[in-house]
Amino acid sequence: MRVFLTGATGFIGSAIVAELLRAGHQVLGLARSDAGAQALAAAGAEVHRGNLEDLDSLRRGAASSDGVIHCAFDHDFSNFVANCEKDSRAITALGAALAGTDRPLVITSGTGMGSAGHGQAATEDVFNVEHPNARKASEIAASALAADGIKVSVMRLPQVHDTARQGLVSYAIAVAREKGVSAYVGDGLNRFPAAHVLDVARLYRLALEKNEPGARYHAVAEEGVPFWDIAAAIGRGLNVPLVSLPPEEAAAHFGWLAMFAGLDMAASSAQTRARLDWAPTGAGLMEDLAQHLGLH
Repeated sequence: MRVFLTGATGFIGSAIVAELLRAGHQVLGLARSDAGAQALAAAGAEVHRGNLEDLDSLRRGAASSDGVIHCAFDHDFSNFVANCEKDSRAITALGAALAGTDRPLVITSGTGMGSAGHGQAATEDVFNVEHPNARKASEIAASALAADGIKVSVMRLPQVHDTARQGLVSYAIAVAREKGVSAYVGDGLNRFPAAHVLDVARLYRLALEKNEPGARYHAVAEEGVPFWDIAAAIGRGLNVPLVSLPPEEAAAHFGWLAMFAGLDMAASSAQTRARLDWAPTGAGLMEDLAQHLGLH
């Protein structure tokens, strides 16, 4: 299969490139810079120049492929709502190029979209259109495509990690380094779901090959790692004090990260594992975090 991959030069996308190539697929990777194009070519992928705001480039890439994985996202959280709207437009453009075909489109969202609230772990069969997180725009766009007969499925991501990066935890490390303390909110028992980047890349491939319209998948290896554990490891690694913050002080300390730092974001992947026979094998979040911080 010739697969058009957005986000192909990013942390997760570069792992998906390698996973697809190992499985015998061809990859047409979106690149917005010369450096990105060179990296893709070196990895064995074909280069497609463009970006998320160039909708014509997205449509051309999708139209020339047998399937599409959309994992690009602008992670400038200071413009989070605008970036979610931009993602919605990109999804609509990609889907339009696949109209009238059986070619699959796998888009990306967050596990929080499957939260029913009340402390329950998020599940694949839940989509809360009233969710306060603006990222719901991606799944709303996907639902509109599905209503038009386009074969779209959704990959929901937790904290995706290896020894170099750990999702939102990487930002928490930066805040702790800047502020001189490693903080958590309240009792710190709120949980972050997580998965190793190589397990996530494999799941994207499985979802693409399955081509099950309307399916939602959770790329979750660990249902929920307590934020207290994360903050404690950061404190040890940076040799800074561990402190609890009341919720009203979280915004001043964490900045934009405050919207996540106190949230209980536990998520299940039971349905995903059963439907795609996915069994994650990578290191856990705390193991990779310890390696990153030099705690081993």
